Amino acid sequence: MGVACLIALSAWLLDQATKLWVERTMEIGQQLDAIPPVLYWRYHLNPGAAFSMGTDHTWVFTIIQAIVLSVGLFYLFRLGGSWLWTLGLGGLIGGVAGNLTDRLFRAPSLVDGTFEQFGQGHVVDMIAVPHFAVFNVADSFIVFSIIGLCAMMLFGLNLDGTRDVKNTSAPEDTEAN
Repeated sequence: MGVACLIALSAWLLDQATKLWVERTMEIGQQLDAIPPVLYWRYHLNPGAAFSMGTDHTWVFTIIQAIVLSVGLFYLFRLGGSWLWTLGLGGLIGGVAGNLTDRLFRAPSLVDGTFEQFGQGHVVDMIAVPHFAVFNVADSFIVFSIIGLCAMMLFGLNLDGTRDVKNTSAPEDTEAN
């Protein structure tokens, strides 16, 4: 559990540090070359979810993120010995915590130290690739963690690292001749 917490904290810190860097060095809408033509830094505020969907329902995403964070923490405390689950849950928790921090503590949720529209803060996005939405470090942790967690569930890897084994032997003939 300690390693998962360290992963979550590292993901959250990296996410918040990149957002702070963008806020302090760029203007909203500004774009800088990172690795042209495949990667740019573009300062964007997103009140919605992925691809800026649901911009009028920011509070819904805040509630969903709080629920996902709570469920992730619940499973974190049930975590057995699987380093893959540790990595996946740690990354998911850190990513969700990063975006939830924005929803709770960035404008218009928090303005000049006062909660104005609680839970409706805009998420800071800054990673831009051609023909795709602008996203952030937290989004990356969330997406890769969910892919990994789904793969583990698909292949039957339990929280304790054991695998579900299905009985492949032929059924016995129970009818008497």
